[in-house]
Amino acid sequence: MTKKTKSAERVSQFVAAFQCPLCKSAMRVEELKSLVCAKNHTFDFSKQGYVNLMTRPAHSHYKKELFEARHKIIMESNVYTSMHETIAKVIKEYMDVSLNPFMVIDLGCGEGSHLQRILDECMIPSMTGVGLDISKEGIAMAAKRYEDQIWLVGDLAKSPLADQSFHVILNILSPSNYKEFKRILVKDGLVIKVVPRPNYLRELREALFEDKEKKVYKNDEIVSLFQKQLHLLDVFHLCYTKELNNAELEHLVQMTPLAWSADQAHIDAFLHRDFTKITVDLDILVGVNRG
Repeated sequence: MTKKTKSAERVSQFVAAFQCPLCKSAMRVEELKSLVCAKNHTFDFSKQGYVNLMTRPAHSHYKKELFEARHKIIMESNVYTSMHETIAKVIKEYMDVSLNPFMVIDLGCGEGSHLQRILDECMIPSMTGVGLDISKEGIAMAAKRYEDQIWLVGDLAKSPLADQSFHVILNILSPSNYKEFKRILVKDGLVIKVVPRPNYLRELREALFEDKEKKVYKNDEIVSLFQKQLHLLDVFHLCYTKELNNAELEHLVQMTPLAWSADQAHIDAFLHRDFTKITVDLDILVGVNRG
């Protein structure tokens, strides 16, 4: 069975969770080749197995090299393992995971590795993972590596997701759209949002930037907005340091937008430093949609 056919069969099982991004009507899978809406707007499955549901071309700064580096950090190092474990525990504690299907979506999923690691950690047979990102490059990689999930190229502002169709939204180090979050979540569904704290990647910031403003990250406004939009159930603070080898340091630099505006000399100095510790400092916000 080809990836395209396998993906089309999987999407057909959960097609009620999707809507046409152009007219918002219900969709169906036709001939295991396309997603088609009631008004015949048609979106083909790619040979890799993802569906591109964008209504206009998108320009992303996120390139293949960034996603490859991100994949290596997430899947081949333990930099984010504590985050994945915490999120899995939250899902099991706050949700009825016996529901079938149990729908989880990662909005802004990139190349899909965070979602895959969390699903692996949960080990819930009825859990179905969906990843959506505006970057075709990232979604193509996700579909290539993680065939058991559903991968969509899409714009959350013109959402291809049906009302009240997901039990959990993951939003990991990515922008939010709370109006859409609340629309696509079931009543009492969870939003789990991960945001940086002031010391996140502190060593990298200090090495790359001379401007004090760029050396420190503040998340007060993001946390405040989350609390205004959703009923806050819990906040988990994760702060720890990890020892990285030279290859991992290089992947870290490649995967972070921090390096986009940095001077190459500063990047080189960071990569050739004697100590290799990096600080992970995150807030995991857990909110519920009261409907």
